[in-house]
Amino acid sequence: MSFSGNVKEELTGRVGRERHCQIAEVAAITMLACEVHETKHGKYFIKLYTENARIARKYFTLLKKAFNITAGVMVRRRKTGRTAQSYLLWVQDSEEVRRVLMAVKVISPDVQATLTMFPENRLIIQKECCKRAFLRGAFLSVGSVSDPDKSYHFELVLDTPAWSRFFKELICDFGPDARIVKRGKHFVVYVKEAEGISELLNLMEAHVSMMEFENVRILKEIGNVVNRRVNCETANLQKTVSSAVKQTEDIRLIEDTVGLDSLSPALAEAARARLKYPDLALAELGKQMNPPVGKSGMNHRLRKLAELAEDLRAHGAVR
Repeated sequence: MSFSGNVKEELTGRVGRERHCQIAEVAAITMLACEVHETKHGKYFIKLYTENARIARKYFTLLKKAFNITAGVMVRRRKTGRTAQSYLLWVQDSEEVRRVLMAVKVISPDVQATLTMFPENRLIIQKECCKRAFLRGAFLSVGSVSDPDKSYHFELVLDTPAWSRFFKELICDFGPDARIVKRGKHFVVYVKEAEGISELLNLMEAHVSMMEFENVRILKEIGNVVNRRVNCETANLQKTVSSAVKQTEDIRLIEDTVGLDSLSPALAEAARARLKYPDLALAELGKQMNPPVGKSGMNHRLRKLAELAEDLRAHGAVR
């Protein structure tokens, strides 16, 4: 199962203790995943058609707990290269449907009120716990999160700009930096920062998934630190080797033209030490001097040798 599937499986088992939280989650699933129809006689019925067993199971459970309604269930099997299942849930008793729709603020007590499949009335999400439940229902309905081993990406795929603005505001109120992008006919609210995604998993009460996400994140960050150090040390080593090779070439040139005995004692000692220890870093090379000199002192001597070698090249000196 994918990481996103694991998150949804975990969320299926999370049911708010308070009825107002249960209603908030029912509201999200009803508005984002269900079809709500009104007959010409003013009666309503709710239908949820999905291939996702988790959301079907969750909606069935919420209707039972919050409204004591037992939804009708039908499982359909079809073959499309492999056997696939789809689920149909429905509530058609007029009074039961009306209770649900009024509770989630899809219709008002006014009999003439029209269906509003959008939370114009924010009463269902006034409390923070209800906002979390609403977000949980939305994720089950239209959300996904990528495997943290591959990338960091959380998204809700919505049908209208109004919904995308609503969820962007809701997520940003909790802290994570949510953004909107249009993808075909849909509007996607997404979060790409690892810290924000971890916070969203926690807000939705996917605590096990959040810990798994954090473990992967920590291991990746450790790996990145190790890689940066290895790359830095490799670069430094390459720089040291390149410098040592150039210094050796300069000293050989001096030796083959004017000779090392023509140098001052300090420079001659440095030159012979570099020829003898071509792989040593400056600090270690300085310890071979008598008396020992520091890294800066050794660097000064080798720079003088480099300047002499360049001068000899410029004047075409040949022994």
